[in-house]
Parts: sequence; structure tokens; C-alpha cells
Amino acid sequence: MILFPICAIVSFLVIPAHAGKLPDPEVKIEVLHKPLLCSRKTKYGDMLLIHYEGYLESNGTMFHSSRTEGDKNPVWFTLGTKEVILGWDKGLQKMCPGERRKLTVPAALAYGKEGKGKIPPSSVLLFDVELIDIRNGPRSHESFREMDLDDDWKLSKQEVKVYLQKEFEKHGYSPNDTHNEAMVEDIFKNEDEDNDGFISAREFTYQHDEL
Repeated sequence: MILFPICAIVSFLVIPAHAGKLPDPEVKIEVLHKPLLCSRKTKYGDMLLIHYEGYLESNGTMFHSSRTEGDKNPVWFTLGTKEVILGWDKGLQKMCPGERRKLTVPAALAYGKEGKGKIPPSSVLLFDVELIDIRNGPRSHESFREMDLDDDWKLSKQEVKVYLQKEFEKHGYSPNDTHNEAMVEDIFKNEDEDNDGFISAREFTYQHDEL
């Protein structure tokens, strides 16, 4: 089973471009199938079970399929934690169980100028992804207490930022990654239900399946 991992947490918000700066690369998403009923949609922190095929856009060569290679089982990963390429973390948000998507992922959100294995440098990749199941991610009381540095039973933006920096360092990435600030803003946008500038223990542990 091959996941082509890139570990740690990342933001998928588009950071406003300064003068002279090129726009951030984007993933092109095409919905191939969507079920009539959708009980929940994927969001940051969810565990996703998927089947997928990956192709090189340049010549259509398949470089991996979860259905035909390895143990031929679907793959579990946690959305938004850099367990997979950035293009997946961005392109598989707000997806329903049973939905299929075609993702066109630029090299900057895949394996960049270096490439990896069967994937040549600077390759644009195509993925056919089917979402099999969604499970709640690891939002435990223990993880909340780890993040709550001042023990006031609520998380500030600074506390979340410190936690993300530790996660970056744990997986060998710079703690000052430019995606860090945007990730914090996006977490608070989705989780700070009462808009008081903090994430309470209830807001943290309650799964916002509609987001």
C-alpha cells in the first residue's frame, strides 16, 4: 500500500498575494459522481477511507492504484495533516461518502521539482478518488489538554499556533511554515462557533459534520 506521504499539518487557505507575487497554485476538482444523500462532508481532522488511481498528466501513465497494487485495500489517512500530498488535503475537502472526484494537482502541491519514484520532476498529476468512509479524527480530551497551555479550558489562537508549530517540527518541517498562520485562521473560522476568539472544550470535541 503506497500513500506517497508528506507529513504534518498544512493550510489550504489561499494567502492574499502581495504585489508582484504569483497566485498560489490550485487543485482543479471535477466531481465524477455524487450520491443523492450526503450524511456528512469531509473536513480538517477527519479520517478518510479512499480508493484511488494516480496518473501522469503528461502521458496518461498510471503510477499507482490502490485497487490493483499492494494489498488492494482502500487507504486510510487523516485530512489536513500532511500525511498525503497537499493537493489531496486541499482537493478532498467537503466530500461526501460515495463521491468520486478527479483531481488535477500541480507539481507544487504534489512532488515539486524533485519528483518521487515513478513520478518525474515537476509533474502535474491526475487522481481518480472515491471516498468510501469518513470517521471522526483524534479529537480527544487528552489532546485538548495538551493544547490548552494555560489550563483555562479554552484554546487561543496562540495556543493552536504553538501546537501546529510542534507538529511541523515533529515531522521535520520548519515551525515557521507560511501555511501555519492561514491554518490557524481556518481552524477558528470552522471551530469557533460563538465567534468569541477562543475554541472551548465543547467546540473542540464536538464534530461539526456540516462544515
